[in-house]
Amino acid sequence: MCTARSLKTFYNQHRQSMNRRHFLEKSTLGGSTLLLSGLEAEGSQPVFSPGRAGYELTIMATNWGYEGSADAFCAAAKKEGYDGIEVWMPGDDKGRNEIVAAASKHGLLLGLLYGGSDKDATKHLQQFKEGLQAAVGLKPIYINTHSGRDYFSMEQNKPFMAFTSELSAKAGIPIYHETHRGRSLFAAHVTRDYLRAVPDLRLTLDISHWCAVHESGLEDQEETVSIVLDKTEHIHARIGHSEGPQVNDPRAPEWDYIVKRHWAWWDKIVERKKREGKRMTILTEFGPPYYLPTMPYTNLPVADQWAINVHMLQSLRKRYR
Repeated sequence: MCTARSLKTFYNQHRQSMNRRHFLEKSTLGGSTLLLSGLEAEGSQPVFSPGRAGYELTIMATNWGYEGSADAFCAAAKKEGYDGIEVWMPGDDKGRNEIVAAASKHGLLLGLLYGGSDKDATKHLQQFKEGLQAAVGLKPIYINTHSGRDYFSMEQNKPFMAFTSELSAKAGIPIYHETHRGRSLFAAHVTRDYLRAVPDLRLTLDISHWCAVHESGLEDQEETVSIVLDKTEHIHARIGHSEGPQVNDPRAPEWDYIVKRHWAWWDKIVERKKREGKRMTILTEFGPPYYLPTMPYTNLPVADQWAINVHMLQSLRKRYR
């Protein structure tokens, strides 16, 4: 049985463990690689340029983990102040019609997410093509893809990227490739290789995955991360850490270091978009259990997923407005 005293002991031990790990990471890596910028060290708001004409901050809500109808989800997203929604493309016409109608009813922009699943590369590519062609028909403002697989070779994954370039140009809809575990761009160094091989690759940055893959705050891959930031068009705003793709609650002080790392990465992308006078789309994507840790034996989440995403929405709006 979980008592208040045992919970307090658990959280105290967890915080001590995290503090010890943070100290060890800093002392072991040492040198200038972990020297924080003024922003990270002080946690202050950066001074951004006002942005050229055309810059627009567009923040999207996820229905991942939302229990309710498409209409209820869109109503809730609108009430919180989101500009639009990003959802996995429904698998049938009924689901597609419902989400398009709900977004339109509540005055929300529509972004779509899609990826194939077959373990065979040839079948997977065909599935990918058919799904994206259907997605284009829904007229989203962008499509974010989970392209290929981490165990496909580069030569097997490159046709996914070639196809999206052709389809994007034909449809006039931006199509991005997400940096996601299990997919072609599952790691920082691998993504750098793809950017060399496919120079027009357009990215959705979900750098939380790489923190888990590389078991770090990517302090030793600054040059690669910088190259990726320059190629990023869309952001999935979730905070990862060295042992997982999602902290339990970004407001908790024990995550201060890695939260500031993420903000510093996102700052660079937004500043570029402001200089270019282009729309910056960001999805708040803290997920439900089991992305969100749960208490043992109960499966009860340790935090409120919706509240965390709304917190991220408000923080993004304040910082990048």
